Amino acid sequence: MKNNRGIASRGDNNNFSNNAVGEHARVSVTAPSYGTDTAPTTDGEAAEPTATWDVGVVTILSEELRSVVDELGLKRLKNPGGLYFYQGEHTTPESTLRIVATQTQSQGQRSAMAALENLRRHYDPRLWALVGVGGGIHDEHARIGNVIVSTDIVYYENRKINPRGNVRRRGEHRQAPAAVVHAVNAFFADHGTPARVGPQPPAPAMEEFEVYPGVIGSGEAVIADRESDIRDYLTGYHEKVLAVDMEAGGLSQYWQENSVHGPTNPGWIVIRGVSDNADEKKGHGHHERAARNAAQILRRLLPYLC
Repeated sequence: MKNNRGIASRGDNNNFSNNAVGEHARVSVTAPSYGTDTAPTTDGEAAEPTATWDVGVVTILSEELRSVVDELGLKRLKNPGGLYFYQGEHTTPESTLRIVATQTQSQGQRSAMAALENLRRHYDPRLWALVGVGGGIHDEHARIGNVIVSTDIVYYENRKINPRGNVRRRGEHRQAPAAVVHAVNAFFADHGTPARVGPQPPAPAMEEFEVYPGVIGSGEAVIADRESDIRDYLTGYHEKVLAVDMEAGGLSQYWQENSVHGPTNPGWIVIRGVSDNADEKKGHGHHERAARNAAQILRRLLPYLC
């Protein structure tokens, strides 16, 4: 039997799809890949083979995705399966990085883990970055507009409830790989702690903000109460918990469970712009500002992380 690997079409509007003609003819269908074998272009066609994607960014809100896309100059791509990704290249003093971003379907740990799986299946990046907004729970360091860079996550949802109704939380603490921690330490060694970022063109009216390293508490709760027992638990568990979110626990769990697959496991980092103080005044008024600041810090960290 002879194997024919394809049909060349020359002419107006000819289209061949999975055709086999003749006795014992067969069709072999190969699913498209968007990982380390081929790189999709913005017009949906497969581009040249590529060795790797460097950074995969997960965002939750539209403001977060838009800020990352604008900051890094990414372009939208819809793959044949219906997923949307935003990809491009970013040049640092030492290299040119291939970056892809996506948005989760909803808030929460489970949706974040699904988005990470999509990135892993289609792009397999060397680093995962969770970038967006969070609630500050430290009055001095986590003021609105400031950015928290975290390589330490405390997941607070695990708990025991006894017959008397008493609740005992059992926090899980995970740290990013050593290479990422060293990179973040180098950033703050160069820029100070806190790192201070002033107005940047083309937005000279942007307010100065500060960037701190710190721990992020993560669970499924939207915290809008300064007297919340979750806030009390987190600050008692670790005095350097500066902010809270609803996805970083899923990121650290996904990384932990995938550490047994393949020769390497991507590093991870969480970058949260503070959009509220996790109290009664919580709202959406500062989402744009906080997301923009977080995206800018991602860009500034890239030369250290990659």
